[in-house]
Amino acid sequence: MTSTDQQTFLSVRDLKVHFSTEDGVVKAVDGLSFDLAKGKTLGIVGESGSGKSVTNLTILGLHDRDRTAIDGEILLDGKDLLTSTERELERLRGNKMSMIFQDALASLSPYHTIGTQIGETYRKHTGASKKEARARAIEMLRRVGIPQPDMRVDDYPHQFSGGMRQRAMIAMALVCDPELLIADEPTTALDVTVQAQIMDLLKDLQQEFGTAIIFITHDLGVIADIADDVLVMYGGRCVERGTKEEVLRTPQHPYTLGLLSSMPSLEGPVDVPLNPIPGSPPSLLNPPSGCRFHPRCTFTEKVAGGLCSTEQPLLDLIDGRGSACHLSLEQRAEFFADVAASRHN
Repeated sequence: MTSTDQQTFLSVRDLKVHFSTEDGVVKAVDGLSFDLAKGKTLGIVGESGSGKSVTNLTILGLHDRDRTAIDGEILLDGKDLLTSTERELERLRGNKMSMIFQDALASLSPYHTIGTQIGETYRKHTGASKKEARARAIEMLRRVGIPQPDMRVDDYPHQFSGGMRQRAMIAMALVCDPELLIADEPTTALDVTVQAQIMDLLKDLQQEFGTAIIFITHDLGVIADIADDVLVMYGGRCVERGTKEEVLRTPQHPYTLGLLSSMPSLEGPVDVPLNPIPGSPPSLLNPPSGCRFHPRCTFTEKVAGGLCSTEQPLLDLIDGRGSACHLSLEQRAEFFADVAASRHN
């Protein structure tokens, strides 16, 4: 996203995803753009309902075309996914692009063994025999660190622990060596020890295969561990972008600052209080005018003319770094400095 020396593999341009409901139109994603190169990880962070998962389900083509209005452009290695047929997308899903879902137990079939489910994906895209698919499943289970893979390949999902099920999901997602991997909060339901193991596994596999990864989460601690670049979403829009170091150490948007202030830090003093963001995320049926964050923002009075409630701020980017906020860069540096200093000094 911010790297200029690497060729873009995935390019999303002005993506809009609107759902028709009985209550009206839900603007789940409302003008989102980003790039991702092979071998890089983009962290997409935001509260529930910010549009993170909808964005990535749209990339995979996993949406109801009859109830969804989609505009914009999604290019995967130069191919426009939004104009692709369902058959073309089926050939790409699990092969060139794949996804790890949050709840492995809900995503795996309880009626088939782990080996059968991994092998089915491999057979579909390669035409391999059952024997070859089984051997490939054992190889992938071994690669993701499951002990005795030649025996566990015949187990059912309920016979695996939560961490092992997630490893099996990763094995299934990577069985065809996809070039794009989307991980939708894959560590949320796991304890911190298993979470760290899964993160290390993803980084090792990325280094081995050069995979481009989109990592969706609401946890900035996870972002700090795995991401190269960060995209912060709020109310269906991108409010801040930059490298991991830029976004986490020098936030430019009040929402990003709020996310950082509401999580504990291991670097700053232990007595720094946590400051949760007031209010609730906006309704995407009837979003606020102007900046969608302004009803919850503590800096609106610092902006002259009431622009925050009347005019949508533009996302100004310089070399992939910037935010959508009416505060000037000088104001942000002044107002946000104390919070950043209290967390890192």
